Amino acid sequence: MAQLGTGADKGNIAGARLEISGTVQGVGFRPFIYRLARARGLTGHVANTPAGVIIELDGTGPQIEEFTRAIHREKPDLAIIEAMHLTGLEQGAGAGRSCFTIVESLSAGEKTGPVTPDSDVCDNCLSELFDKADRRYLYPFINCTDCGPRFTLIEKIPYDRPLTAMRDFSLCRRCRAEYSDPADRRFHAQATCCPACGPAVTLTTPDGRTIGRDDSIGRAAALLEAGKILAIKGIGGFHLAVNAADRDAVARLRARKGRPDKPLAVMVSDLERVRTLALFSPAEEKMLCSRAKPIVLLQKKTGYPLAANVAPDNRFIGVMLPYTPLHHLLFHHRDFAALVMTSGNLSGSPVIKDNDEVLAKLGSIADCFLLHNRPIVSRTDDSVVRMAGNVPAVYRRARSFVPRVISLPHDSGKTLALGALIKNTVCITRGREAFVSQHIGDLDNLDTQLHQVEMARHFRSLLRIEPDLLVHDLHPDYPGSRYARSQKELPSVGVQHHHAHAVSCMAEHGLAGPVIAVTLDGNGYGPDRTVWGGEVLLADYHGFQRLAHLEPVPMPGGDAARREPWRMAFSHLYRAFGPEVEKLDLQLLHDHAGKLPVLRQMIDRSINSPLTSSCGRLFDAVAALLNLCHTASFEGQAAAALEMLLVPGSRDAAPYTAAVADVGDFPWLLPVKPLIGAIVTDIIEKMAPEYISRRFHHTLAALFTGACQKIRTRNSINRVVLSGGVFQNLYLLQLLTSRLEKEGFTVYSHRQVPANDGGIALGQALAGRALYENRGAPATAHMGHR
Repeated sequence: MAQLGTGADKGNIAGARLEISGTVQGVGFRPFIYRLARARGLTGHVANTPAGVIIELDGTGPQIEEFTRAIHREKPDLAIIEAMHLTGLEQGAGAGRSCFTIVESLSAGEKTGPVTPDSDVCDNCLSELFDKADRRYLYPFINCTDCGPRFTLIEKIPYDRPLTAMRDFSLCRRCRAEYSDPADRRFHAQATCCPACGPAVTLTTPDGRTIGRDDSIGRAAALLEAGKILAIKGIGGFHLAVNAADRDAVARLRARKGRPDKPLAVMVSDLERVRTLALFSPAEEKMLCSRAKPIVLLQKKTGYPLAANVAPDNRFIGVMLPYTPLHHLLFHHRDFAALVMTSGNLSGSPVIKDNDEVLAKLGSIADCFLLHNRPIVSRTDDSVVRMAGNVPAVYRRARSFVPRVISLPHDSGKTLALGALIKNTVCITRGREAFVSQHIGDLDNLDTQLHQVEMARHFRSLLRIEPDLLVHDLHPDYPGSRYARSQKELPSVGVQHHHAHAVSCMAEHGLAGPVIAVTLDGNGYGPDRTVWGGEVLLADYHGFQRLAHLEPVPMPGGDAARREPWRMAFSHLYRAFGPEVEKLDLQLLHDHAGKLPVLRQMIDRSINSPLTSSCGRLFDAVAALLNLCHTASFEGQAAAALEMLLVPGSRDAAPYTAAVADVGDFPWLLPVKPLIGAIVTDIIEKMAPEYISRRFHHTLAALFTGACQKIRTRNSINRVVLSGGVFQNLYLLQLLTSRLEKEGFTVYSHRQVPANDGGIALGQALAGRALYENRGAPATAHMGHR
């Protein structure tokens, strides 16, 4: 709380200057300050600055201190105050001021304040939306300073209408009056509009022909009710939508989009309707109803009323509430149990944002298109969150979370990190602030690679940060690595994948290091040119040491083993049993008998069979052994199937025997061979798959806890960070956290960025800067990587 210094008599203070930084522009903060000051009879002014807001007040010390308390207590919902600096004004500084005013923005200073994320529609606007007497009745673009699109509209700063997607929509007389009135909640709301002067919605066929001339949203709702697939333009891109209670409609969407198995998210009209299909805790309810309105993963109710093929073979369903006026209007016209709302894109490509593009690319998928003529500047998917108790685990960080500032423990300069290959994001830093982009996607196609470059440029321009260092993954052939090498005017540095994972979690929690880092995921390029992914590191910002890892096995077929988990199952079986593997009576071996001789040769001769210590691939192998998933249609499918077996309330199962042997020098090998042998024994003895999965999870928790304990006896380090995509498995995350804490460790996991590769860019930025600044230091000055 800002306070006047004690060196002056507070009763005789002439006034004060308050400098406030944070998310205080584009959220109605100046009119809020105006109303607050006028209500208290204070004179002075408020203005935007590049860094935030500056306020000058005339009044006594007690008046000003009460005013600052009121700012914190009553600030707008979307405002985030990061710092408030208060200084006294000399006598006479406010002479001649007879009232409180809002003045023109001040240009002094270099730092640019945060850009406001998009927000859901507020209650006041919703009330007007359904008020027949209101001039914005049923208008799908209603908004005010308390709600609506921000980040997806902004081309440049400052946040003024000519620099947004609204620049071509001139305000009508009545909207101009609201926009100019400091007492109105649409004062300087840059997206202000109405049916007379704002964007409009159009319903079309795939070839662009208009369907009807009025009530486009009502017609669209009727088409959805009739089982049609619609492409619907939102604030950050298109959704593909169908009636979630219509099994045939969902099946057609899956067939046309080429998405046979991956769960589809649904939108539900309100919280009461959510209760009919899912269970949720108070923490999950709070997240569902938050202003961000993300997709929240909730446990399905038994016999829930939606089509079974919405989220097949899954105990969870992704649910979100309506967050735009258009969404509310769809449910106003028809009483849907839920609507499937999945990203409007071709599989593997970024979400589509432009009308011409969507007609060209999704014309063979959608039956009709609900378009509008407000441009989208930054394509942005829906965010995805799962609650770990009362703490959010962010799976996809995008709409309404971006571009929030992540505060850093130290100055990281002006660094641009280019992220990973899968679930790519980019991150740009400015001193002790980091800005991680929205989810970009997988960089295995040109469209997504171009989107990555576009977002890197947009963040540089939007935040007015010119980086002096590029950071990329250590893998030399990743698109980010190639791009960094192509930018000859800037130095670049590569950061090992799992080191970046560790540092991203350290940065979130402000840890200085060193820490023990358990980093478990599907794959990451190691300095030894093998595929890492089951790692225990000693890490700080400047480097890492590999202390332990899962026993490596071949990946027969390389990337093909990611798509076909049965290959990893055979590799582990062959490592555990050798030639005797042929004698095992396992369904998997019978199903793929004709392919096994070739796989055996590939492994024996090291043909396209890189070694991997990946925990993600170990999950794949166990899922395939249990016949849950032999071939995966989406990343993480096999691992998710193993977690889905773990029904809450089932009895615990003892771990398999998998002791950590202290074998001397690092890195230690964490044994996998006996684990596979024990699992095979349970399968042959016809133990339930749920029981085997539970034992497998407990074994991993015991194995990595044991490794951390033995490391602590050598290095006296008591802090453990957990990162990597495997920790999207909340059962394993909570189990390992609990075991470690019982042994006296302090455990940290992700809260602000995903544990998966969507959080890598944050770690890259900080580790890359540290490595670059220590490039001339002797090898003994930091850990390096060993």
